[in-house]
Amino acid sequence: MFPEEPIYAQLARVGKALASPVRLRLLDVLDQRERTVEELARAAGIPLKNTSAQLQQLRAARLVTSRREGTRVYYRLADERVSRFLGELQAFAGGRLAELRDAVRARLGSLEGITAEELAARLEDPGTVVVDVRPPADYAAGHVPGAISVPMEELRDRLDELPAGAEIVAYCGGPYCVLSPEAVRLLRAHGHDARPLDGGFLGWRRAEKPLAR
Repeated sequence: MFPEEPIYAQLARVGKALASPVRLRLLDVLDQRERTVEELARAAGIPLKNTSAQLQQLRAARLVTSRREGTRVYYRLADERVSRFLGELQAFAGGRLAELRDAVRARLGSLEGITAEELAARLEDPGTVVVDVRPPADYAAGHVPGAISVPMEELRDRLDELPAGAEIVAYCGGPYCVLSPEAVRLLRAHGHDARPLDGGFLGWRRAEKPLAR
């Protein structure tokens, strides 16, 4: 044992907590809003008991915290620093790992998006329509100012609500969310000029842009 090993052992607790695709997925989902264990199990596609075990590991590393309301337990990120760290981790890994970039491209495609800075400058432009395709609960917890809520499962039936000739910016949860690319492809197939928001809602929030509730 080297003298500093106890120090590095504590540092390794965070690395160990992050060394799981499931736990990274749970953190990504919690970055948008707090959720029950049941909601997280559905989002991660794993059994409820396994979800609870994964959350305990994240809580042991002080990455998440929880509260009880009646019989339900709600989890959320421990603080905003965890969100910033996740964003930096995703950006760092994306810059280092070609395999990650390939996996993202294979899942989401290669649609040209609009940055948070570009969208912020166009929020008052009547020719730009921002569409939030996340579930209503996510929209209610916070959204891009002026965005209209059209959950992805409703988009096809509500296309006639979107003005012809406007540029539509669609966004979902985060940089790995598949909903906004799907929305953009559907909108383009029906003649709309549409682009996804780079980084989704999390990219907007991490860029410290204004939020509406």
